[in-house]
Amino acid sequence: MAVNSVHWFRKGLRLHDNPALQEALSGADSVRCVYILDPWFAGAANVGINRWRFLLESLEDLDSSLKKLNSRLFVIRGQPTDVFPRLFKEWNVTRLAFEYDPEPYGKERDAAIIKMAQEFGVETLVRQSHTLYNLDRIIEMNNNSPPLTFKRFQTIVSRLELPGRPLPAVTQQQMDTCRTKITDNHDQLYSIPSLEELGFRTLGLPSAVWRGGESEALDRLNKHLDKKVWVANLDHPRVNTCSLYASPTGLSPYLRFGCLSCRVLYYNLRELYMKLRKRCSPPLSLFGQLLWREFFYTAATNNPNFDRMDGNPICVQIPWDQNPEALAKWAEGRTGFPWIDAIMTQLRQEGWIHHLARHAVACFLTRGDLWISWESGMKVFEELLLDADWSVNAGSWMWLSCSAFFQQFFHCYCPVGFGKRTDPSGDYIRRYIPILKDYPNRYIYEPWNAPESIQKAANCVVGVDYPKPMINHAEGSRLNIERMKQVYQQLSHYRGLSLLASVPTIQEEAEPLMTDESSFSGPDSPPRVPPPSGAAPDSSTVFVSYAPHPELEDTRRVHPPQTPCTPSGSHPQPPAAVSWSFAPPSPAHSPLSRSKASSPSSSCPTSSPVPSPAGTSGRERGGRRRKRRRKERGRTGEGTRGWRRVNTRWREWRRRLQHISSETRWSLKRIVFKRTHRWRRRGVSRSPSSELVDAEETEAEEEEEREAEEGGRGLA
Repeated sequence: MAVNSVHWFRKGLRLHDNPALQEALSGADSVRCVYILDPWFAGAANVGINRWRFLLESLEDLDSSLKKLNSRLFVIRGQPTDVFPRLFKEWNVTRLAFEYDPEPYGKERDAAIIKMAQEFGVETLVRQSHTLYNLDRIIEMNNNSPPLTFKRFQTIVSRLELPGRPLPAVTQQQMDTCRTKITDNHDQLYSIPSLEELGFRTLGLPSAVWRGGESEALDRLNKHLDKKVWVANLDHPRVNTCSLYASPTGLSPYLRFGCLSCRVLYYNLRELYMKLRKRCSPPLSLFGQLLWREFFYTAATNNPNFDRMDGNPICVQIPWDQNPEALAKWAEGRTGFPWIDAIMTQLRQEGWIHHLARHAVACFLTRGDLWISWESGMKVFEELLLDADWSVNAGSWMWLSCSAFFQQFFHCYCPVGFGKRTDPSGDYIRRYIPILKDYPNRYIYEPWNAPESIQKAANCVVGVDYPKPMINHAEGSRLNIERMKQVYQQLSHYRGLSLLASVPTIQEEAEPLMTDESSFSGPDSPPRVPPPSGAAPDSSTVFVSYAPHPELEDTRRVHPPQTPCTPSGSHPQPPAAVSWSFAPPSPAHSPLSRSKASSPSSSCPTSSPVPSPAGTSGRERGGRRRKRRRKERGRTGEGTRGWRRVNTRWREWRRRLQHISSETRWSLKRIVFKRTHRWRRRGVSRSPSSELVDAEETEAEEEEEREAEEGGRGLA
């Protein structure tokens, strides 16, 4: 009996390392390669023109590669459940092969196709190649539940054997043994449609920055690996202005569409690292971005509600605001903050932004400033990002909004200071917001602070040619930090809930935290480093320096509204003794209602010391003072004096820093010690307050940078 195979292409749009395609070819008399295109999705709001263009280019490249092997790609329009019964009969199909899809929607669809194939007597072959590891095996090793911290995920992965070796590309000899006759009217029946045929307007569409296809992916990989110094020095991350632009070695969209095998990338990096480091086993950090991708796939594989709050057992039910006008300004790049607007403009034009830029705009939309649900931001990214992967995109947004995976909500990205330190010259702003190109560097990130004469000289008056800032960042960030604090304080009463089983309270040390959604941005973007024990993961793909952070300010002076918030699912309700309703704030004090009087000179407030908690008895305070005096009187040597001086100053502040982890406090203590001696050698007197404020800001910024470099969530 003749074996007529059909290979169904979905995500794995490649001929190299394609186990399902190899199975379809094995022992077959004929093989047809099929891609089913659902025209309904062309009109869907969640798929933008850049993503469609990338997909069509990938299909054209795949068809071109098959032509060289005397075969063709059969592009068929319709729903799989409607298309396959017809193909089974028309082509007398006996075998159907396709790549395993780990996402809930894909598993449900594939189950229906497998059942249908059985009814037609068609054998189905499903092979895994879209992920490095068997996700079900990871869940099984974690007591049949997905690990919800990256640290736990790394622990499990370290116990697994190495991912399977990639398979070679399909050869001419293989195709010759199962050649299928191509009809003369193939292009009329099974051609790849154009953007115009799918209903898109292409007039004025700029040329693609990212060209789709397996050939382009492999070419980029070779360029990526040519920069051997980058691979060999992953322990020294560095961010520069060039990282913000699309890199010629970026790989994230190609991994998302399967134009490049993740196993090929994994083993190429591994072998190159071992060659450069004299056979040393590479650290897990070398594959950090790939592992973040696996982490979110694992968390989402059995959770069909992973992309929404409702019914999502791992998502904290935060009472976000509904503000369509503010959401539209954010999505269209009209916030009045040049750093945020430039990022959103690049995203809309090119379909890609650096993972640090993703962090900045995601934080601004959610917990940082606008207090809008991460679901809204996720949908915008799903429409515009080339590498928007369902699992990685949703997981990254939950992480960045502190709805899951990450609870250090007091870490907030400044929409001014962050950009200044990433691109001090402002060239990135001038490229994507040309109306600001004539502003001097001093005001390029804060044009509203420029004197009127400078604004007129630059031919851009704020409020006329460029919008005013839509929110007072200093007030909004403090308000939102307090909101998040109250959310987690309420949840901390219910540590028995499954949601909180692996989640630290706000006083505890958080687990490590991602891009693209993040993304694999290549040698031009900063490499990953091993996550520090108290660090959180990083969003799409890069971050650097900051100005003083509002999370270090005194949030006790802010009195925001508090609303009920509980984990979703069938969790027990809180006892009646807990108060869940509070008086709303006065509209006049809303950070979104800006006025001239409230307009800040800078969006990034300086840090101010947090007062000691109330309730400390006089006996306790007196005891601490006596201990400090005894330590000061007991100096025995230079080193001892230095440390005792630090201890004295540290106790003066430790009660004010309850919100940070023990590891961070120890780091701060070392910074105070170093600065004490540095200033003493210079003969300059410094007060304990000024020293520790500087130390706080320095440590907070350094910790933010470490977290940012850890996260690259989706290989941007």
